[in-house]
Amino acid sequence: MPTRTAEATWEGDLQTGGGTVALGSGAYEGPYSFGSRFEDAEGTNPEELIGAAEAGCFAMALANALAEDGFTPERIDAEASVHLDAGDLTIDEIELVAEGTVPDASEAEFREYAIDAKNNCPVSKALAGPNIELTADLR
Repeated sequence: MPTRTAEATWEGDLQTGGGTVALGSGAYEGPYSFGSRFEDAEGTNPEELIGAAEAGCFAMALANALAEDGFTPERIDAEASVHLDAGDLTIDEIELVAEGTVPDASEAEFREYAIDAKNNCPVSKALAGPNIELTADLR
């Protein structure tokens, strides 16, 4: 398996400085700053990138597990909301919401597969410190 990389550069102090993050694949490069992390300024932030990684990994794992057991997932939508406590600078929760279109799957089956994917996708395992709260609904 290939090793995936990302880079970050920061210039200046925390409050007035700024930086860029770039994915090794070249798929994304953009700015980040104090404002984009702790306020609503333009740019990305580490928490947003963690959310993208969690949502992407989870959706792939869920689709794979369903397919391995004979279901044909048409679509899995996943959204991860990463909560940063600005007081003590900890990520204290990740809310993961999944909706799927999976013919022949029941609501209970979909939720069971979703829970398994949340617990076992590689990114979820890496992020096992914060609670990852899951809501999963079949369309």
